[in-house]
Amino acid sequence: MSIIEVEKLTKYYGKSRGIVDVSFAEEEGEIFGFIGPNGAGKSTTIRLLLSLIHPTSGSARIFGKDVTTHGPEIRRDIGYLPSEVFYYEGMRVIDLLKYSASFFDRDCTQRMKELSDLMELELNRRISDLSYGNKKKVGIVQGLLHSPKLLFLDEPTSGLDPLMQRKFFDLIREENRRGVTVFFSSHILGEVQRLCTRVAIIREGRIVEVSNIRTLQQNNYKKISVTAEGLGNSFVQIPGASNLQTENGTVNFFFKGDINTVLQRLNGVQVTDVTIEEPTLEEIFMHYYE
Repeated sequence: MSIIEVEKLTKYYGKSRGIVDVSFAEEEGEIFGFIGPNGAGKSTTIRLLLSLIHPTSGSARIFGKDVTTHGPEIRRDIGYLPSEVFYYEGMRVIDLLKYSASFFDRDCTQRMKELSDLMELELNRRISDLSYGNKKKVGIVQGLLHSPKLLFLDEPTSGLDPLMQRKFFDLIREENRRGVTVFFSSHILGEVQRLCTRVAIIREGRIVEVSNIRTLQQNNYKKISVTAEGLGNSFVQIPGASNLQTENGTVNFFFKGDINTVLQRLNGVQVTDVTIEEPTLEEIFMHYYE
């Protein structure tokens, strides 16, 4: 069942491009990655899905309901962590969280305490006294305290130290195991790679690829390193080989095609070492931007 369905979603700010003809679907229970550099249209897409802004054209549905006409109803079951968090500076953390909880028709007290303990949040401090990272932790608790069915994370780890990032990832995995569907927007590709199963790549407001992360890696080039005597430039002529570099008897190159072509070229050569690696998501990502 699709939790999010987006069809040719387009947003212009006057003559400036936000996003153009964005289409994808996220299934129930997925952790779906949405990656692209700053300015690619990630936050615009999320704000449209949350009905915080309205599209120029196209449509989007969440839980099977149009996001524009059913916005308030849909948002009852959505958690949202924006990329930038801003609060009433004079409030205490506990008062802010209680105020947030008051919008939902359920008792969030226990969940609020569990999350605050996990994120090491000092509930009696004033917002104005908090560092950016601690304000981000308030946002994480605020987004999850009502046990949403769908969670939107927009650049969620900025401001968190490495240990807290690890706790945060463990928390998101646990939420997902409990059945929460997660939409994870980031420009940090390593985060997406370790957390998500499928990913959409957005470039200059348009989707350039939607794919399983494993498939993305397998269908792209391989990184190959061969150490052997007398190789010379024997790989230059292989169709699909590129970025050839030779150093101290080791040849490194990228390869796309039938791997047997490379193995056949090694016949009769005294090989000391050979490694064949999948590309990282970052290398795949750069491929779409070159």
